Amino acid sequence: MARGFGDGVGRRTVLRGSAVASAALALPTAAAAAPAQVRSGRPSAPWGVQVGDVTAHSGLVWVRSDRPALMTVETSATDAFRRVRRWRGPLVGAGTDFTGTTALHGLPPGTEVHYRVLLADPEDPRRVGEPVQGTFRTAPARRQGVRFLWSGDLAGQGWGINPDRGGYRIFEEMRRLDPDFFLCSGDNIYADSPIAPTVTLPDGSTWRNVTTPEKAKVAETLEEFRGNFRYNLLDHNLRAFNAQLPTITQWDDHEVRNNWYPGQILTDARYTEKRVDVLAARAQRAFSEYFPVSTLRPDGDGRVYRVVRYGPLLDVFVLDMRTYRNANSPGRQPDDAQGILGAEQLSWLKRELSRSRAVWKVIASDMPLGLVVADGATNFEAVAQGDPGAPLGRELQVAELLRHIKHQRITGTVWLTADVHYTSAQHYDPARAAFTDFAPFWEFVSGPLNAGGYPAAGLDGTFGPQQTFVKAPTRANTPPTEGGQFYGEVDIDGDSGELTVRLREEGGAVLYTKVLQPGLVGQ
Repeated sequence: MARGFGDGVGRRTVLRGSAVASAALALPTAAAAAPAQVRSGRPSAPWGVQVGDVTAHSGLVWVRSDRPALMTVETSATDAFRRVRRWRGPLVGAGTDFTGTTALHGLPPGTEVHYRVLLADPEDPRRVGEPVQGTFRTAPARRQGVRFLWSGDLAGQGWGINPDRGGYRIFEEMRRLDPDFFLCSGDNIYADSPIAPTVTLPDGSTWRNVTTPEKAKVAETLEEFRGNFRYNLLDHNLRAFNAQLPTITQWDDHEVRNNWYPGQILTDARYTEKRVDVLAARAQRAFSEYFPVSTLRPDGDGRVYRVVRYGPLLDVFVLDMRTYRNANSPGRQPDDAQGILGAEQLSWLKRELSRSRAVWKVIASDMPLGLVVADGATNFEAVAQGDPGAPLGRELQVAELLRHIKHQRITGTVWLTADVHYTSAQHYDPARAAFTDFAPFWEFVSGPLNAGGYPAAGLDGTFGPQQTFVKAPTRANTPPTEGGQFYGEVDIDGDSGELTVRLREEGGAVLYTKVLQPGLVGQ
């Protein structure tokens, strides 16, 4: 495949610097975990660096300091940094939990960018800490190959960072594949899932977790939500992964609480704050502090849904199926304007899909369309509600979108999601459906990254899904020691435009492959 990026040696070379030096099993120090209490020395960044929402000419660089610091980013064409461009960043402090993001603009397209983050003492800018290095590739401006990975669900159901397994080792496996970027499809944390020091496994052996005070209970305060994001960055594999691969990140329910919706009042005895809207506001602030997302700011408003344009072959439409949804219900209402996206987001999505000139339009959905995901005995959590007939409830909004795609002759739509803790492939076809005014399309499911596995959900026939592949455990909450940790790979060929999806399992096995042809309204 004509990717045009070389053999990736430079990207690996840069990681011999500070990023890989931090990749020992040793975790950030206790002093670094409490920035406000540190008063001497130079600023440092033991949580590593990240880059998000990279396009052909731009990207967002993230860092967390161990104390107040002035953030500066330097970029170069090589890891020697002999000639640099300098980007002045913010003063990071307690207001953003000592995190900061610097926007890079005017970057050359289709190019490997080496960068380093410098943190300086605000009282004496000559006192600069050790640079923290990373690298990423900008999106191509011309037609050339693109390859990315996707998955979701990290540290769920009490399965945290296990030093006996080498931590989140799936990230090291994905890093070695050297894709252009990683799409995280939600549940980046499990704010409602405490991490205990040990868990007894089905065979009687013991799973050990790294623990922190913020992960000892459900997250309610802003500091507890922040601590959930910090927890994952204790893992050396994830830090090395972040230093090499840019991300496109969305959220789902567990960034706040399982199956939440706006306006919900909790009855869960573990929570003293019962108003989900209050919890969600704190969670979104922490999310915006810990991920470089182009449409969110830690100190202001914004939104998670957005489109990231990655060259002429690919646009990624990042959805938010959580913030604007109506209450979970049996889903049988004959009219539902709010649905799972809200009216404003649906209008945005239809408009941006119509405007897109990319060969492939990947719709990054934080929940599946045709899988029946229950919320208790009578309510439903996703789109499908088990009735295979004409669209009802949230299905009405999806039907409107699918009808728009067909009638506007929008080609190359592919749906990617996670959420259900197994991997599968579904083909949707009006020839099998109760609702027929749409063009065929594919949906691919992956995950979890490091969480419990769950049995496969049933299919709802409204949009005619046929499951061509599924791998799932037969019982609930199987531990990562039993396998069932998944990620997906998308490979777009620069010459033919073919899109190949591979469903992978931790350990490297390719479980399923599907090749899609460009230029078609339906597949």
